[in-house]
Amino acid sequence: MSSTRHPPFPVSDNALYVEPLARPLSARLAADTILQGFNRHYALFRYSAQRAKALFEAGDWRGMQQLSRERIDYYDQRVRECAHALASRLSGQGGDADPSQHWQAIKQEFVTLLDGHPQPECAETFFNSVSCRVLRREYFNNVCLFVRPAVATDYLEGQRPAFRAYYPARAGLRVTLRRMLGDFGLAAPFEDLPRDIRLLARAATRLLRQTLPKGQGPRLGQDCQAHVHGTLFFRNKGAYLLGRLINQGAIYPFCIPLLRLPSGHVYADALLHGQDALSRVFSFARTYFLVDMEAPSATVRFLATLLPRKPLAELYTMIGLQKQGKTLFYRDFLQHLAHSGDAFETAAGIPGMVMFVFTLPSYPYVFKIIRDRIEKDGMTAAIVRRKYQQVKLHDRAGRMADTWEYSQVALPRHRFSDDLLQALRTHIPSQLEEQGDTLVLRHVYIERRMTPLNLYLWQAGAPAKAAALEEYGNAIRELAATNLFPGDMLFKNFGVTRLGRVVFYDYDEIQSMTEMNFRHIPQAPDDDAEMSADTWYATGPNDVFPEEFEHFLFSDPALYQPFAARHAALLQPEWWRACQARIARGGVADIFPYDPGSRFPSHQACTPDELAQQR
Repeated sequence: MSSTRHPPFPVSDNALYVEPLARPLSARLAADTILQGFNRHYALFRYSAQRAKALFEAGDWRGMQQLSRERIDYYDQRVRECAHALASRLSGQGGDADPSQHWQAIKQEFVTLLDGHPQPECAETFFNSVSCRVLRREYFNNVCLFVRPAVATDYLEGQRPAFRAYYPARAGLRVTLRRMLGDFGLAAPFEDLPRDIRLLARAATRLLRQTLPKGQGPRLGQDCQAHVHGTLFFRNKGAYLLGRLINQGAIYPFCIPLLRLPSGHVYADALLHGQDALSRVFSFARTYFLVDMEAPSATVRFLATLLPRKPLAELYTMIGLQKQGKTLFYRDFLQHLAHSGDAFETAAGIPGMVMFVFTLPSYPYVFKIIRDRIEKDGMTAAIVRRKYQQVKLHDRAGRMADTWEYSQVALPRHRFSDDLLQALRTHIPSQLEEQGDTLVLRHVYIERRMTPLNLYLWQAGAPAKAAALEEYGNAIRELAATNLFPGDMLFKNFGVTRLGRVVFYDYDEIQSMTEMNFRHIPQAPDDDAEMSADTWYATGPNDVFPEEFEHFLFSDPALYQPFAARHAALLQPEWWRACQARIARGGVADIFPYDPGSRFPSHQACTPDELAQQR
């Protein structure tokens, strides 16, 4: 591969190609058109976050879900509009002429327009997306695209800093907490602000006692500061205050979830602390928070100090800028390929009937490609793609892995073993293009690698096994509460994260809970029918018999017993019907991304609705 060429930059799956941009449209005008398209996109993006605050204050949870779904599509809509605007102004088509020189001029003009822009990294990604819709793939190179960033964002800030600073050693902890909560200007009043401040102060003091050297007590050093992100992070029914305490040179990440009662009052539900607790809130299975940011790079820098294990690609995706996350992932991945030597290999676990999955051992992600021959009746590639899009737009309750979807991804051929290369040729020939030393994957999903639950259960000791089975049941319950029936609930379709959380990642059979018919198994007419391998009763396409789960999923009693101890109700149709009834009533489930045991004691085991009834 020559020095001026680069592995094809990934583009969206529904990319539209038009003829190369003609010279009569000046480079300056083309660059300005693209930047105007991006500015329109980001203005709508910020407006969504501002609307989220109003929806939280009003308790409009259905509106919050709808807003989240709509915002995911904003980017592609603006890219299509911008590409169409450019194409509609073409004249004197250049035919097959090489457009590289003109696009290099457009790119240079675009860079000059980014001087002082608060979102230059996102604007560069938008430029790439538009140009990849206009150009043919052979022109995806360093000249025409921002393969590397052209504008630094290391010290970029908006007109207001990304975080506010407070000084508890000077003002006192309780006064600081009062200011901290009041500065967000929520229109919804606190139910009992003095109580919340008291609970937060006690929890913070207790944590400081545990972390400071023995004998020092909860002493605040001269450098003590509390930094709080200037706007709240909204998702589903929660608003999250995110910050860090700096004391005696150490950084203590913290998060305060704010919940809303049906009465319209707000209360602090917990004080979450430490990287693991925050990683659970902001996990790869719980992305697309709504947060207002003038300079997203400043927010990401702030988040990186709280969650240093998370790559920047995941942080951008977490705050709803998934396209920027895709760009950074691809850049990081190319960098990793250049500084590693291991070979791609088939992913661990039982091979799927729909997806062919491989991985790079030194990189914590898997690559999933739809098989040419799907071994499930009635399943097609188009259906699978629709299912993945359904998952992206749906409230996943933190129980489904987020995926990045790429097209035209080029990888070095020498990093594939002969066996894996032959498997690709066998299982995904229509998705594979071989170009000399490069393999091009036409359509691929990339997601975080997890330990398949079936392998985890086989290797784990008894306590870890029981905890994983409890998590498995929790995952099924929470998905059902959000109106998602997993379909194929075999252990091999679930993964276990670093923190022991169980996440579902096989989406081809998901359906809405409201579409399903949960039934008891009818009584057999005689002993011969009951002993027969064939069923003695008629079944419909969406009929589900939860009583069968015990036999299909738990052939090993050592697995069934710990599961049934917590989740026996899932083996009866009544639980599923009751869940359907709750969904039909229009309610939005209370599912929060932190351990119930971390909530303040007076709130544990109660939802906001139940708390309102108690008070």
